[in-house]
Amino acid sequence: MALEGFSLSIVIPAFNEELRLAATLEQLTTCLQHQPWPWEVRVVDDGSVDGTASLVETFHAIEPRIVVQRERHAGKGHAVKKGLLAATGDYRFICDADLSMPLHELRRFLPPLLTDFDIAIASREGASALRVGEPLHRQLMGRVFNACVQTFVLRGIDDTQCGFKMFTAAAVDASFPFVTVDGWAFDIEVLAIARRQRLCIVEVPIEWHHRRESHVSMLRDGPEMLRDMFRIRARFSSREVGRAQGVAAIRSG
Repeated sequence: MALEGFSLSIVIPAFNEELRLAATLEQLTTCLQHQPWPWEVRVVDDGSVDGTASLVETFHAIEPRIVVQRERHAGKGHAVKKGLLAATGDYRFICDADLSMPLHELRRFLPPLLTDFDIAIASREGASALRVGEPLHRQLMGRVFNACVQTFVLRGIDDTQCGFKMFTAAAVDASFPFVTVDGWAFDIEVLAIARRQRLCIVEVPIEWHHRRESHVSMLRDGPEMLRDMFRIRARFSSREVGRAQGVAAIRSG
């Protein structure tokens, strides 16, 4: 058993991230190599057409705990689902390739600072959260979208779309096999599934830095995200979802 009694997997969904990923992997290696618990960094290559996979293989040759998982191009949600289900850690952390959350925040998602949870989601909202460098228009669009999410699907969760989330292994196994959304709105679906199963979801206010190179655009991707949100709402009013969650609860129990 590890000194701290747990192991950690960090899952990074990546599509054409050759230019940004090297700095992220260097920072993660520096942060993790002195930790007392077992860890892995699993980069899920979402069918990239650049050198993303080759870059990760170069890191793997030096640090075997950094691995690449190749998947067909299907979207961030698909990559996250495949990566979390393949991960081996007791705790499994989704991490954006741009590392917009400083790594000193990671400890706030792990014992002993955080215990007795199933899912811990980073939040850019709340009095103790700090947004750095985010243009006002992006902040406003994000809050409008979250208001829609709270109105139609998930009341009481302030920030469903931040790209940093921690899951226990049991929470992954109980929820992600039933995720159907492959795109940006997958977070909404997995949290809706988790809430249906009465998993413990907590929000952790963080320091978050805006990156100009972000791949998501509310103008370009917003309509698809809204369509997926309403698909999720419709799905959760159907008997089919109720049956699926019953199976998940039995398996996780």
